[in-house]
Amino acid sequence: MLTVDFSRFPLAPGDRVLDLGCGAGRHAFECYRRGAQVVALDRNAEEIREVAKWFAAMKEAGEAPAGATATAMEGDALALPFPDESFDVVIISEVMEHIPDDKGVLAEMVRVLKPGGRIAVTVPRYGPEKVCWTLSDAYHEVEGGHIRIYKADELLAKIREAGLRPYGTHHAHALHSPYWWLKCAFGVDNDKALPVRAYHKLLVWDIMKKPLATRVAERALNPVIGKSFVAYATKPHLPRAEADAT
Repeated sequence: MLTVDFSRFPLAPGDRVLDLGCGAGRHAFECYRRGAQVVALDRNAEEIREVAKWFAAMKEAGEAPAGATATAMEGDALALPFPDESFDVVIISEVMEHIPDDKGVLAEMVRVLKPGGRIAVTVPRYGPEKVCWTLSDAYHEVEGGHIRIYKADELLAKIREAGLRPYGTHHAHALHSPYWWLKCAFGVDNDKALPVRAYHKLLVWDIMKKPLATRVAERALNPVIGKSFVAYATKPHLPRAEADAT
């Protein structure tokens, strides 16, 4: 289940991609399949080990084209272990709402992104997320949990302040918002509640089968209750005079 829409966020074979806070690796795997040179980075050692295993399995199964590479590594989003202008593409999906110094993370992403490079940022959308916070303290008051709820204009302002130029936005995963509302209403750790189990089965069926009816429904509902807000931006090239001075 991808949050980034690669029809709006073009990726070329050979692009060097950083999936920052990669989690289980869903975007990193898609970039690898598309022929990129991928670095998946996360602070969670267990998840990184699993991502590395999946990269190896994908290579063995021939799922990635010739020339594609994939590396999984532990790292700190506020002190990335890469030189300046190392990547053509940076993806950070559902991560910034966890980090107190979100401006510091943006600064690090801009540092390692090449001029002309592209960045995709996804965060929980304000409305659906506010419902979750209202229904359940346990949803966000946990170690490593969500510490803020972004409004779209707030996130875009921070992206601009970091020196990036936003060029597109959209919402995603409308069908997932009711699932999380149910989870919060019945208890975030209560997977036995009948409404939660029933809706989870629906989501699994939708992800596996991708039926036309639910695809159309989600596209229609995304602008209203999409669970995630997605923003795309580019890092501008320096003006010639400034580049020469640098």
